[in-house]
Amino acid sequence: MKHTAPSPTTFAPPPVLVTLSQRSRLLRQQQGLTLRSLAHKSGLSLRFLMDVEAGRGNISVRRLADLATALQTTPADLVSAHTGDPAPRVIALLGLRGSGKTAVGRRLARRLRMRFVELDKQIEHRAGMRLPEVFTIHGEDFYRRLEKEALSDLLSAGQSMVLAVGGGLVTAPETYALLLRHTRTVWLKARADDCWGRVMRQGDRRPMEAHPQAREALRQLVARRDPLYARASATVDTSAATVQQAVDRVERAVREN
Repeated sequence: MKHTAPSPTTFAPPPVLVTLSQRSRLLRQQQGLTLRSLAHKSGLSLRFLMDVEAGRGNISVRRLADLATALQTTPADLVSAHTGDPAPRVIALLGLRGSGKTAVGRRLARRLRMRFVELDKQIEHRAGMRLPEVFTIHGEDFYRRLEKEALSDLLSAGQSMVLAVGGGLVTAPETYALLLRHTRTVWLKARADDCWGRVMRQGDRRPMEAHPQAREALRQLVARRDPLYARASATVDTSAATVQQAVDRVERAVREN
């Protein structure tokens, strides 16, 4: 008679280790850290951090404190389920390059005591290269995939922030729907000539050098994208506004909507 060996019993990790696994992974990804760089920053071994994110890290209080410090949070935050926390407040700024997303976003985040995040920077961390290289080597489809993944991870982290997104995100239907569904979107509306002038004043002459008809192409781009940007929950015209005025208007628009 043939006997079948009993299969080994699989034990589910305790809830606290599951929470620790999820929180540490999300915070690490949000900050653009690899496991190796987090190991260097925290002083913990790579193998140990892999166990933590797998839900099997038998972590001591001291190690928990080291990990929390490296992830810029507290030990309590890493092991709390956050079930009773209010929904995070994410303000997403949309618009063409030169519309003021970075300048306005930074000041708005300081005023609201929130973190400022540029989605393109998160994509660069994920790709391990600058955006021009991403487009040159891998193409736009690859960039759009990374864009959606980076946005999903940021929103999953459960933290409030002011988020500046790339001007072309609105042309990716699934990613744009995700943004509209989970954030308070504000369109920083600016005339094509104003966007052009701001980019030129920043010393970036690439648009003109790469395309002699770039200014007219920008006007056409505005015409195509304006209906997409208009789906945002609020619109703030930044064309004739100072950065401070734009920040005031965005804050007011967010509070009113």
